[in-house]
Amino acid sequence: MNIALIIPVNSSDNSRSFYDYKFFSTFLLSRKYISYLLAIPTLASLTPSYHKLRVFDENIDDIDYEWQADLVGISVRTMFAKRAYEISDMYQKKGCKTVLGGIHPSMCPEEAMNYCDCVVIGEAENVWGMLLKDAEQGQLKRIYRAESLVDLSSAPSISRSCLSRARYLQDIIQTTKGCPFHCEFCSVHAFDGQKIRNKSIEQVIAEIKDINSSLSKYKKKNAIFFADDNIIANKKFASELFEALKPHNINWMCQASINISKEDELLGLMRDSGCGAIFIGIESMSKKNLEVMRKEINQQCDYTEAIRIIQSYGIMVHSSFIVGYDHDCESAFDEMIDFIQETKQLMPLINILTPFPGTELFKRMEKEGRILHKDWSRYDTKHVVFQPHKLSPQELEAGYWKIVREVYSFDAIWKKLNYYWEIDFWKRANELDPVKFSYRLIFALRLFSLLFSRNINRSKFIIKILPKVFDRRARISSILALMAYNDFAYSL
Repeated sequence: MNIALIIPVNSSDNSRSFYDYKFFSTFLLSRKYISYLLAIPTLASLTPSYHKLRVFDENIDDIDYEWQADLVGISVRTMFAKRAYEISDMYQKKGCKTVLGGIHPSMCPEEAMNYCDCVVIGEAENVWGMLLKDAEQGQLKRIYRAESLVDLSSAPSISRSCLSRARYLQDIIQTTKGCPFHCEFCSVHAFDGQKIRNKSIEQVIAEIKDINSSLSKYKKKNAIFFADDNIIANKKFASELFEALKPHNINWMCQASINISKEDELLGLMRDSGCGAIFIGIESMSKKNLEVMRKEINQQCDYTEAIRIIQSYGIMVHSSFIVGYDHDCESAFDEMIDFIQETKQLMPLINILTPFPGTELFKRMEKEGRILHKDWSRYDTKHVVFQPHKLSPQELEAGYWKIVREVYSFDAIWKKLNYYWEIDFWKRANELDPVKFSYRLIFALRLFSLLFSRNINRSKFIIKILPKVFDRRARISSILALMAYNDFAYSL
C-alpha cells in the first residue's frame, strides 16, 4: 500500500502562537519548525518496508494530494482537530481510507468517527500492525483500541529517516511515559497512565547515535528535546541516563517538576551531559489555584530559590504559567509580570487556561456549564474558551496579552539579556560549543537587513543588539528566539 502519515497545522491561516516559528522561517529564509510529532516516526518504524511511505508535515511543507495514497494516518492534537478533519475529508473524497489517532481522537472517539474511516484509541504501537493487515485485506475496522499500555523496553527502534530533518530546529526523544501526578488541567495521566514506563538506556543511546549519524556538516552538535513529561520521575533511571549521555555530544533540554531544584547530584549530571534548559510548570503564583489544580508539589517549593539553584548550574529555567484559574482576578496579571521580571525569566511560556477534552478540568467545567464552545482550533491556550470565575472572557484575554507583551517587550528582553551576559551565564556552553565567527557575521548581516523595516521598536533593538552579536558571552540562538517571541507578542 501507499501510506501517507500527516501532521496537520492549525486551521487558522492567520493564527500566531509560541509554537508556529513563522519568524524563524522568515529570518532564516527557509521554512523551519521547532520539531516533529514523535507519533509519526514511531508509526513509520512500525510499518513493514514493503509498504511505500510518505510523511507530510504542514508546518514545513504542503500536502501532495496528487500522490495516490491508499491509507492516510493523521496524528491529531485538540487544537489541530478541525484541520485534521478537513484533511481527512479531502482524502476520503479521493477514495482514500483515513485513520485518525492521537490524544484528541482517543478522548473524543465518537466525534472523530464522523470524519474518518477508522479511529485509533490509545497508543498505536500494539494495534498498528493489525490495522495495516486489515487495510490490505479491505477489512478496516471502525475502531482499534489499545487494550494495554506499551512496554517501552520492547518497543522497536524509532527511525527518523522518513522526516525532512534539516527543516526542524531540534530532534525529539521520549525515554519514559506516564506521570504520577494528577493535575486537573492535564490529560497525560489519562492517556499515558500514572505508572512510569521506561525504555532501556541502550534503546535511548541507539536513538541518539542514529540522530548523530546524520549530523549536518554545518552543526557541531545536535539539539535534542527529551519529551518525557517529567524526566526525573524515575530518579534511578534518570541518573543512569544522564551518565550515559555524556560521551554523545548533544545539546539537550527537557521537562521536569520543580523539585529537581532539590536534586544536586542530578543537576550536576544534567549539566555535565549537555543539558542547557529545563521546562518547568510553575503555573500560578496563587496557593489557592495550585490547590484547585492539584499541583501539590509546587506548594512545597519557594519558586525564586528553586530557579536560583537550578540556574546556578548553568541550566536555564523555562517556566510555564497559566492565567485564568478560578482564583485569578485582575491583580493576577501584574503579580505574574512582577515575578517573571524579578526572577529574570528569559523565555516564559504564558498560557490561558484551556480545558482540553479528557482532563478533569474539562469534565468539571462542562458539568458547571462553563464551556463556551467546542471550536477546537481556538483551544490553543491563547483564546478564552470557558467562562472564568472572577473575570469576563474579554478581561482574561486582555490580561494574557498584557503579560505577554510586557515580558517580551524589547526593553524587557534587552534588560534580561544584559543580566545573563553580565554574569556570563552561557560561559560553559560557549567553551564546549563556541559559536563560529562566520555564524555571528551572517546573523549580524541578516539583522542589519531588518533594520529599515516598518517596525520602529525592532529597528531600535537591532541597533543596540548588533555589537553584542560578536560578544563571546552571547548565544545568537537566544537572541533569535526572543525576537521571535516579541514578534508573536505584538502580532495582534
